[in-house]
Amino acid sequence: MRCPFCQNDDTRVIDSRLTDDRDAVRRRRSCEACGERFSTLEEANLKLPYIVKSNGDREHYDESKLARGLERALEKRPVESDQIEHILHRIKRNLLTCGEREIQAREIGELVMNELRDVDQVAYVRFASVYRSFQDVDAFSDEIKRLQEQTVRGRKASRAKAQSKLDGKPHKR
Repeated sequence: MRCPFCQNDDTRVIDSRLTDDRDAVRRRRSCEACGERFSTLEEANLKLPYIVKSNGDREHYDESKLARGLERALEKRPVESDQIEHILHRIKRNLLTCGEREIQAREIGELVMNELRDVDQVAYVRFASVYRSFQDVDAFSDEIKRLQEQTVRGRKASRAKAQSKLDGKPHKR
């Protein structure tokens, strides 16, 4: 690794540590020529798929654009910034592991809605209203009914699973 201060090619690794998400290695280095210290970040260079928009245009994945959409949906909601980072990380990991060269923008929208549904239902409805282009109050009402049904089913499944643990019987779906 070349020293950013004197451009010498002879540097030495002093310390290596995994990042918090364990996806990269942070290395502390020292230059043998000038003695300056600096850090580097080593991570896998994986290609994200191209995003195919509804009009057929293709563009590179832009995490900042996705982050802005999430922040708008979560504005004034009791969600911590680290939760937003985790959502972005899970979506990016999903895109990296899908194995596709291209992915439809609507599929990313569905990933975002799945994440928001679990984190904050108000943000989910906000995002869905823009994503699905709700035209009237009935569209909002229908989406809220679907969300309530999913929530009730999820609660029933959780209760059944918990009860089966108490009973010592396997949980049936």
